[in-house]
Amino acid sequence: MLVPIEWLNEYTQINTDIDIFCEKMIMSGSNIESVKRLGEDIENVVVGQIVDIEKHPNADKLLVTQIDIGEDALIQVVTGADNIFEGAYVPVVLHGGKLPGNKVIKKGRLRGVESNGMLCSVEELGFEDKVAPVALKNGIWILDKEYPLGMDIVEAIGLKSTVVDFEITPNRPDCLSMIGMAREAAATMESKLEYPDTTCLKEEGNAKDYIDIEILKPELCNRYVGRIVTNVKIEQSPWWLQKRLMYAGMRPINNIVDITNYVMLEYGQPIHAFDIRDIEDNKIIVDTAEDGEVFTTLDGTDRKLNSNMLLIKDGKRGVAIAGVMGGLNSEIKDDTTTILVESANFNGDSIRSTSKNLGLRTEASSRFEKGIDPNLCLYAADRVCRLIELLGAGTVIKGAVDVYPVKQEAHSTTVRVDRINAVLGINLTGEEIKKYFERLEMNVSLEGNIIKVTPPTIRQDLREEVDFIEEIARMYGYDNLPVTIPKGNTEAGKSRERTLKDLARDIMIAMGANEIQTYSFVSPKGVDNVGISNDSQEIDFVRILNPLGEEYSVMRTILLPNMLEVLGRNYSRNNNKVKAFEIGNTFHNNKGDKESLPDERESLVIGCYGEGENFFTLKGMLEELFVNLGIYNTEYKPESNYGAYHPGRCARIMLKDTELGIIGEIHPDIADKYGIETRCYCCELAFDKVMNHAVTERFYKPLPKYPAITRDIALLVDEEVYVSEMEKTIWESASNLLESVELFDIYRGKQVPQGKKSVAYTLTYRASDRTLIEEEVVKVHQKVLDALKEKLGAVLRDV
Repeated sequence: MLVPIEWLNEYTQINTDIDIFCEKMIMSGSNIESVKRLGEDIENVVVGQIVDIEKHPNADKLLVTQIDIGEDALIQVVTGADNIFEGAYVPVVLHGGKLPGNKVIKKGRLRGVESNGMLCSVEELGFEDKVAPVALKNGIWILDKEYPLGMDIVEAIGLKSTVVDFEITPNRPDCLSMIGMAREAAATMESKLEYPDTTCLKEEGNAKDYIDIEILKPELCNRYVGRIVTNVKIEQSPWWLQKRLMYAGMRPINNIVDITNYVMLEYGQPIHAFDIRDIEDNKIIVDTAEDGEVFTTLDGTDRKLNSNMLLIKDGKRGVAIAGVMGGLNSEIKDDTTTILVESANFNGDSIRSTSKNLGLRTEASSRFEKGIDPNLCLYAADRVCRLIELLGAGTVIKGAVDVYPVKQEAHSTTVRVDRINAVLGINLTGEEIKKYFERLEMNVSLEGNIIKVTPPTIRQDLREEVDFIEEIARMYGYDNLPVTIPKGNTEAGKSRERTLKDLARDIMIAMGANEIQTYSFVSPKGVDNVGISNDSQEIDFVRILNPLGEEYSVMRTILLPNMLEVLGRNYSRNNNKVKAFEIGNTFHNNKGDKESLPDERESLVIGCYGEGENFFTLKGMLEELFVNLGIYNTEYKPESNYGAYHPGRCARIMLKDTELGIIGEIHPDIADKYGIETRCYCCELAFDKVMNHAVTERFYKPLPKYPAITRDIALLVDEEVYVSEMEKTIWESASNLLESVELFDIYRGKQVPQGKKSVAYTLTYRASDRTLIEEEVVKVHQKVLDALKEKLGAVLRDV
């Protein structure tokens, strides 16, 4: 919010250095982006009058002018401007003069003709092109009236000014106005606040004879005020008005448009003016548009509307998009004589939606969507009429047509004195607190420890006691609040889930894997790429309502596609060996309950390829992870129907009846889609289930006192027999003397019959209370061999 101090002084006097003022405003909660001191870098620029204009003898597009700069002094200036005329008063830079941007102007010759200075445009004197008046946008600045010749231009037209750019937070829309900032400044500097004059001295007729207003959508339009001005004269605004608009960042256009913009900046209430000749049936109807209705806005653009957009209509058609932009069919024209001044209050959510859907954001829409007090409407409309009267731009018609279905009243809140002091760490009396509130124009009553506060309706951000405590902190001064160290005993700690995830990360990194992190927003094509069937739960996506694009339109249900993308990217960059993992969230719809939030589950994915990597190295990593997490007796059941994996090299990981995940070699066709031209192995675990079964407590077990006896056995079994079945049989048939079973060889060769394989184990026997004798071990060992033969057809191999 650009606030010229000259304009601010109209409402409250800032009788202090600008740096001190800015510091106090910051400490009272009004953050400042920048402070610009304008006009200070302009030197030796004076008022001149063009007394003669001739064509340049050597250039068709140049003119030679004689400029009177006072005291009978004439200087010759060559210019290319085409908007000048004899008798015009213009700003002239003399030899050695300086312009903003540290530009120095010197005399010289242009096409052989001497030029002793330069005529200035609005931009050259420090104003941005976007705020240059329409009449002066392309050409020399023609001054609005006669000024003493030779007078310094900065002094003559008041170019020296200070503009403060305040950062207005979304909760303070009341500060998006000069009066709002003046209210803050007056409260901070403890100065008097004066409001603008809104009383017209001469009014005629009755506004109700000119216009009728009806609100058909009161939920979208809180209030609509209309005032009438006749005998309108469209002309340029006086310089003081143009200057204030330009310093506040707006371009002057003509007196009527400038007044409406001026009042919008002054009150924060958007204003729109209609040519009443274009209002059919002299009627304004506030209603929504029809679906597919096309409306042409002031910028000449045809815009397609829908039935959720609020439209200002006359008796037959739309004339403005409410709160956003007026219509080309009712704009103010050069021959306009009677206008309808609209000052209305619209629903912020509705305006925000309309503005977004149309891709049309304006000064008006940005204010409405943040929230405006409907009680401002009449004040703003009266102020417009008063300025029109002051400028002699028209005759104000008496009265206003004011439709206000539900008046907004001020709400009171109870605040405790001791609570304020406790929260802020200060010691203010009730009377002192009362004075702070009154400086902010609040009605206050004090009864002991209780203060009843009623803020003005413009302060829509004040609702709870804590909001008022913040107001006291601002007025007391943030820099005056005591600085203390927080009290209390706090102890940092990790949740069990966080501890287990950190432990898993450490284990995976210790085994040489690199941690990766990928996006939770994915493309639905990712699941298709890994061969998941259409009836699988993995395709029941949680969809994003406003995705950045198709590639990020759903929430991931599995981590495997992300891992394969990473492996493929590394393979394409000639990384010959990769071992990676990710612990991340997956998202799943609740079946049968579309209203509830999706389930968010933890998953762990591991992927690898390269020399030395195979199914068993990946399985070994899993086993190491499970052991460190206290999970034992997992089983691997063959899986041939999961599309992402090779049908003969894939297994489900089971812990009793709980499925923990899946492991296998990626199907060659799937690997090819990701550009991986070598064998690739992956595993994905439901890590939340793993955490549920994890046991991290460790118990002391003394070293064995007695020796162990080992037996190596090589067994011939059918190819279809799984090692896990053999180990399960060994453990079930052995007594508690069996300490460990270790697989050390699987052999297929000439000595092994076709369809058979040799599986070799080391069995370790030990007793905790004695030294075993041979007979005890033989008895148990033979029982193991008998069970293997009976259940699996395993026989000892002759070596």
